[in-house]
This record gives sequence, C-alpha cells and structure tokens, in this order.
Amino acid sequence: MTLKYISTRGGADALGFEDVLLAGLARDGGLYVPETWPVLNAGTIASFATKSFVEIAVDVIHPFTGDEISRDELRRMATEAYATFDTPEVTPLVRIKPGLTILELFHGPTLAFKDVAMQLLARLLDHVLEKRNARATIVGATSGDTGGAAIEAFRSSKRVDVVILFPDGRVSDVQRRMMTTPKEQNVHAVAIGGTFDDCQSLVKAMFNDHAFRDRVELSGVNSINWARIVAQVTYYFWAASRIDAKTPLSFAVPTGNFGDIFAGYVAKRIGLPVDKLIIASNENDILPRAVATGVYAIKDVVATTSPSMDIQISSNFERYLFEASGRDADFVRSAMASLIATGRFDLGPAWPQLQSDFAAVSASEDDVAKSIKRTKAEHGYVLDPHTACAFVAAEREATAGGTIVLSTAHPAKFPDAIEAITGARPALPAHLAYIMTEPERIETLPNMLSVVQDFVLKKCRAATGTSP
Repeated sequence: MTLKYISTRGGADALGFEDVLLAGLARDGGLYVPETWPVLNAGTIASFATKSFVEIAVDVIHPFTGDEISRDELRRMATEAYATFDTPEVTPLVRIKPGLTILELFHGPTLAFKDVAMQLLARLLDHVLEKRNARATIVGATSGDTGGAAIEAFRSSKRVDVVILFPDGRVSDVQRRMMTTPKEQNVHAVAIGGTFDDCQSLVKAMFNDHAFRDRVELSGVNSINWARIVAQVTYYFWAASRIDAKTPLSFAVPTGNFGDIFAGYVAKRIGLPVDKLIIASNENDILPRAVATGVYAIKDVVATTSPSMDIQISSNFERYLFEASGRDADFVRSAMASLIATGRFDLGPAWPQLQSDFAAVSASEDDVAKSIKRTKAEHGYVLDPHTACAFVAAEREATAGGTIVLSTAHPAKFPDAIEAITGARPALPAHLAYIMTEPERIETLPNMLSVVQDFVLKKCRAATGTSP
C-alpha cells in the first residue's frame, strides 16, 4: 500500500511519504496532506491500553508511511528515538484534580514537546538519505523550542546540515543556549533581527526559490513537514489509552503555529474519540479571534512570558483550511494570497466547521501568572507559561469526560518568568546544567533573504560539495 500526499494549494505533484519527508513544503507553496485519510479501527485503538508508547507509535504512524518504510524499520527508529527520553513512558500523565490531567511532553533531550517528533524525524531523514546516498540542508525557523530540538536531533548527522533562524532577543536564555552551545560543525544557530513570523517568512521564501532550494537540497523540520505532524498524533492516542474515561476526552493545547493541535485533529480524523479540541492562546490571540469572528486578521506581535506562542501567522492553519473548506485548493490559494497582500482573509465556508471542530481561549499575562501561582499552591505542581495558557483554557472549557492539558515545555526553560511569578527559580535537570556556562556559537544576521541565503550556501555541504 502506497499512500500519496497532495498539496493544500493544488499545484504540486502527488508524492509518497519519503519524498514528502524530504520536500517539507510543496513546490507550489502549499503544505502536504494525505490524499485519503487512513482510519484505525476500534479494535486497534482498544489494544493501545496494553501497548507501549513505541508500539502505539508504530501502529499510528505506519499507515502514513505505507510500504515505503516497513513496520520493522519504523519500530527500530521509534525505539531509538524514544530511548533518548528520561522515562520509559515517554510522555507521562499527571492527574492534577478530578477531570483535569497533565500530559507531560517535556521529557526529551531539550525539555520540550518538539523532541517527540524531532528525534524520530532525524532518524527517518537519515534513513532515507542513506538509502538514496544523498544529502540535505535543513533550514528552520523557531520561536524557541523547535530550534533546540532540531539541533539536538541532527547534531551527529553525517548527511544533514542544519541552519536554525530565531528572533534575536525573543527566546529565553535556556532556549537560545540549547541552540548555540552544541559544538558540531553541521549545526548553525542564526539570530535574526525581527519576529518569529519574519524568520518563518524567510524560510518559506527559500523554499519558494526553486533554484536555491535544489542547489542546497533544502528540507524542513518545522511543522510544515508532514512527518512532524504525524509523529505528534501518537501521544493523543497514548494519553487516551491510559485514562479510563466513560465519554470522549477533550484536549487543551498551547497553540502558536497550529501544528500540535492539528495533530489532535488528525487523531480525531483517523479514529480517536475526542470531545473538544481547545485552542489555548496567549495575548497573541489571532486564532481565538478567527474562531469568534470568521476573520483571520494579523495584529502586531506582543512579547509574553510564553514566547513560543508569540505568533500571528500559524502555518499549519492552512492544512486545516483545506480540510474545513472541503479540500478547496482554490479557496486556500485565495486566502493565502489575501493574507500576504492585506494581512487578513475571510474564513468563508470554513468558519462554521472551525467553530464545530475547535473551542478557543486566550489567556492574558495576568491569567497565566495567577494559574501558575494557584496550581503550585494548591497542587504542588509548577506549570510553564505555555502550559498555563492551556490550563486556563481547560478550566474555562471544562467538559464532562475530562480534559487533558498538553504540557509542552519544562518550567526550567523559562526560569526568569517562573521566578518572577512564584519567587522560586526552577532548576535545569542536572544533566543539562552545563549549557548555562558553555561558550556559544551564534551568527547574527539582518532580516534580509539574500544575506541569509548566502550564509546557508557557505555552510551547507550539499552546495559546497564537501565530504560528510
């Protein structure tokens, strides 16, 4: 069985999983989605209650890889990927109070949910590149966590060079140091003068420059890459399998680029019983406003204590628009063109479906601080600011079946914010304490496409022809 993938904008060839993995963004500027959605039967889902995280991952992901990657190969890579986590559960659950459970996604090497997908993605990419005797250059944008997770996952790769763009001064010290302290010469952290949206725009521009893209064998690790999304679907099934709920569960998800919550939508599409998918936003509330008004309209980015969500252009929302509009590629192209030209677009036929599929809550900085203080005082549990946004959302959208809050980062990644709120500074795990004193390797570049492209050309082995 070979599952094909199509672009949300309708102008790119259908590809198999391996080609989609390497391509990242479609050549027409769209994002890849499966041509048809596989569905897991009830018996398979019921069997997850007695299966390990790795076994569930293989069962969930393999229908999307088809014959291109065997179950045995996928199992080997998943086993290696999740062995890097500090608990055999990989993403353990912590019950805070009746009806509200935390899903801890921060037990990987860089203390963020991005590790769950990135550790597997690195192994998938190396597997395919070795099979094809090829190289790749990864250029990614990060609002904080993707960059560290990507650099950690690929720092020993012989076939991949990584360049990560991040907004200068807009990530935490811990997040920055996770990108800048690795010494391997195939990884590069680049501070860009601007916002995350500027970084993301540079990455998309490089993908849309086809001559440059081909010269450097460009690939992506942001959640524009379908493999990132499908790897995140796993923990929705894992979490549900560990809770004996009489009715479908809801999930509250800290949401910036819409990838993590779109993975929840995919889980629901392929068979997981879900009550509500709750978009949890900070003061950069473009998604709650879109749900409420039917208009997606950009405002200036506000700096908050949850910087990974300080975003106005949620890339993965395009995937959802494609589905919610009845797979209308013309509508998606028009909406994306309007966003570039005017900074807004009407959801039109997708709006009623959006309101049906998602609830949405925006948490103010005061809401976040109060939630962190109260949860620590009442339950002895310290939320990071992103998780606190989801905690606020879960309490406002309480459901009969109970809600799982996705905890996307360890509080020690944001020590200044947590100390200011609680009076106590969270410590990094002992095995990571060294990053705060290691020398940093960092390049600072202006928000100029030509300058960034020149940097990538000088650093990537696919373009220079140097040996691995």
